[in-house]
Amino acid sequence: MYAVTGASGQLGRHVVEALLSQIEPSRIIALVRDPSKVADFVARGVTVRTFDYNAPEGLTPALAGVQRLLLISSNDMGQRERQHRAVIDAAKSTAVELIAYTSILHADDSPIALAAEHRATETAIRESGLRYALLRNSWYLENYTASAPLEIQHGAVVGATGEGRISAASRADYAAAAAAVLTGSAEQDGTYELAGDSAFTLADYAAILAKVSGKPVLYKYLSQEAFSAMLASVGLPGPVASMVAQASAAAAEEALFDDSGTLRSLIGRPTTSLSRAVADALR
Repeated sequence: MYAVTGASGQLGRHVVEALLSQIEPSRIIALVRDPSKVADFVARGVTVRTFDYNAPEGLTPALAGVQRLLLISSNDMGQRERQHRAVIDAAKSTAVELIAYTSILHADDSPIALAAEHRATETAIRESGLRYALLRNSWYLENYTASAPLEIQHGAVVGATGEGRISAASRADYAAAAAAVLTGSAEQDGTYELAGDSAFTLADYAAILAKVSGKPVLYKYLSQEAFSAMLASVGLPGPVASMVAQASAAAAEEALFDDSGTLRSLIGRPTTSLSRAVADALR
């Protein structure tokens, strides 16, 4: 039995779909906080169980019969280490044989502040005694293309990344890699640095927006502090604005660059191109 936490989320849904393309739905368990959000999976034969990172008493029963578990990192910044440890403890007390975890690219030495909770989770997994696979994902292409319509409207891509190269891939790409590791069609018990085939700068991204839209779009560099202030001015909560700006500045140090080709090798095809992702977002 294969289980996916956060299965109602954007990445989780892709992982379940990838598993459905390879194995029988009766062997898949979607673990979600709100089962009503995955009624479509139930209709296709997937087992759905309630799974709330903040309700540790319910985690162990929900993992009954699970041999291979994908722990998709929580989006509750500042609480993730505690939440993830609860899941790992539950996995240790059941029949889970392999735990895979969605971490961050180059977690060992990443300057991105978000990496700290990922490093702590990786340590807990290594110390658990369980077989493991650490899936160190770079950024999603969707992190950028979600803002594409507004950037085209305003004619500007804004960030603190300078000329730093970003090796992003789509959620579907990372999901395919997770499914490959879970199902054993890829080597396990290891660490995978996962990133897109072709790196780009934010200036490259702006140029693609201009080409696809036929409108002028330029990259505007801001300092980390100025970018944080701008994000706060358009409504992002202060801590979130600071986090986004810090990650953007860290990318200037190529924290999101990797040219190992590991992701492409795992999924057996090229990763999604930035041009394709932009076209899909604007369609």
